[in-house]
Amino acid sequence: MPQPKPDIALFALGGTIAMTTGDAPGVVPSLSGESLVQAVPALAEHARLRVRSFRQLPGSHLSYADLEALVVAIERAVAEGARGVVVTQGTDSIEESAFILDRLLALDAPVVVTGAMRNPVQSGADGPANLLAAVQVAASEQARGMGCLVVFNERIHAARFVRKAHTSNPGAFDTPLAGPLGWVAEGRVRIVLRPESVPPLPPCDEIREAPVALLTMSLGDGPELVRALAGQGFAGLVMAGAGAGHVSPPLAEALGELASRMPVVLASRIAYGEVLRDTYGYPGSEIDLLKRGLLHAGWLDPLKAKALLALCLRYGLRNADQLHARFAPWGGGYLG
Repeated sequence: MPQPKPDIALFALGGTIAMTTGDAPGVVPSLSGESLVQAVPALAEHARLRVRSFRQLPGSHLSYADLEALVVAIERAVAEGARGVVVTQGTDSIEESAFILDRLLALDAPVVVTGAMRNPVQSGADGPANLLAAVQVAASEQARGMGCLVVFNERIHAARFVRKAHTSNPGAFDTPLAGPLGWVAEGRVRIVLRPESVPPLPPCDEIREAPVALLTMSLGDGPELVRALAGQGFAGLVMAGAGAGHVSPPLAEALGELASRMPVVLASRIAYGEVLRDTYGYPGSEIDLLKRGLLHAGWLDPLKAKALLALCLRYGLRNADQLHARFAPWGGGYLG
């Protein structure tokens, strides 16, 4: 006897996958979630879809508040019987939003984020294939208990590692540190790696705004931008250092001063590897910066380090012990 098809909740947030032309030049988000589903008849072979057009925005327009509202909607959908969840959105912010969902959701049900690099009016639009693969993963038993996943170009990525590596290629998403967790072939979901589970952030009754700045070290940078942050309403800073986490001596001094006033996370601007701890000892090195009170990002890239710090601060996790506990699972934390 055929097995009943699983219920999958689909939340459409806009993005390239939903963009078409209008009266003005260029494409804009306009297609509903129902329209996306209607363009892929094969979806009906794999799941019963509960479709909701949740937002209609480009990826760069999404906010923390949008994603926190999405978390509530996802939790409700799963409580009401959804076997898995698919989120379609703009690719500009997928590597951030997927990680935020991963840090806020405590579900065994698969949550899969996907989108498109080519809009529906372009030749070779990739949205339908990505949507089909995402639903197949969300409906699979293999994907349960793996946190939030990103499915793109039939590859399955962990939200904690995935990065957008190309501005326009359909194979834009990559996992520099660990490689994909698996793939989809002929509709079959193959999971070959299972990342260690990291508990999400605890629920919070009162979320507070906590803007976090992100600066990237480049040749010749001095302390001016860091010093300008003080008094501008920021609650924290992520510094994407050169190499293994390095900055100029004047910038190191300014970062140390700022770290006495707000959390300052040290990440690396490099795609592969992690911030070092005890190799380089010159002024502005990782040893120097960590001694000045910066918070080690571990192997989180700058965007994810910023997302994690922002979530911690928004959810009231503000003291050194709380921040250390949230960065430690990623190989980070405060010195000592």
